[in-house]
Amino acid sequence: MTTPSHPLTRRRLLQASAAALPLPAFAQGATRELRIGHQKGYLSLLKGRGTLAQRLAPLGVKLSWTEFTAGPVQLEALNVGSIDFGDVGEAPPIFAQAAGAPLAYVAATVPRPQSEAVLVPEGSAIRSVTDLKGKRIALNKGSNVHYFIVKLFEKHGLAYGDLQLVYLPPADARAAFEKGSIDAWVIWDPFLAAAEKTLGARVLADATGVVGNRAYYFSSLNYANRNADVIRMLIEEIDKVDQWGKANRDALATELSALWGIPKPVVDLSTGRTQFGTGPVTRAILAEQQQVADTFLALKLIPKRIDVLDAAPAGLA
Repeated sequence: MTTPSHPLTRRRLLQASAAALPLPAFAQGATRELRIGHQKGYLSLLKGRGTLAQRLAPLGVKLSWTEFTAGPVQLEALNVGSIDFGDVGEAPPIFAQAAGAPLAYVAATVPRPQSEAVLVPEGSAIRSVTDLKGKRIALNKGSNVHYFIVKLFEKHGLAYGDLQLVYLPPADARAAFEKGSIDAWVIWDPFLAAAEKTLGARVLADATGVVGNRAYYFSSLNYANRNADVIRMLIEEIDKVDQWGKANRDALATELSALWGIPKPVVDLSTGRTQFGTGPVTRAILAEQQQVADTFLALKLIPKRIDVLDAAPAGLA
């Protein structure tokens, strides 16, 4: 998951990223092309391996990569036609679809519930979820963990009104957590692992049995429906990286540590609890996203109800 930013900041980031993007395929004379937007993560590892370019070459598909700072910026790039594919968490596509972006969910990871959690200080008197009632809880507004905390409270018989939420991006939330100005912090990896390793934070509850916490890969409806073979190969290559990571967690942590600039022991903790596997989206998976969308509508985080199936590619299982 990534931190939403001010619209002007996002626009400047998008303009800077778009300036480095290649011209459309028709201007280059290529038959087809695939323009991938990515954050520093698994798509970066795929790029470094070069296997996708090898698979696409016989199809005459021109491949290009552009790195972005956040999922929402990638979705804006998709909306203006600058990229064809990207990676994102649960929440940003909900806001993008509500704003009319022509996105298509094309792939999803397996659930990763252990990769997000509620943290409390090691010596905190808070010992259960019900102890959070009335306490100051920091989280990133409209993010995957926002959805998680709502569902966690529902599971334990608490109402949304019992929450005293403090909306802070991860860096500011960590600072508040260190100072003791908040009672709990709801966060995802690798921020979660970093707080456990360097602050001695204690996990009160993770998302196991509460929400799925999947990551998603998206395209535009037009691109996905016209280039189903390219998308299929891309998903297969992403899953190969996933399966390699599952079998080689230490080597994966070494690569991600260098990529993220985070100490390897932190990444070891994060990758050690990661669930691996990526495949095409299904109706069942998008039903999970519909629950996120409906929850955000109830919280008035989006202005209207959306049907997530409107963002499904053709031939959905």
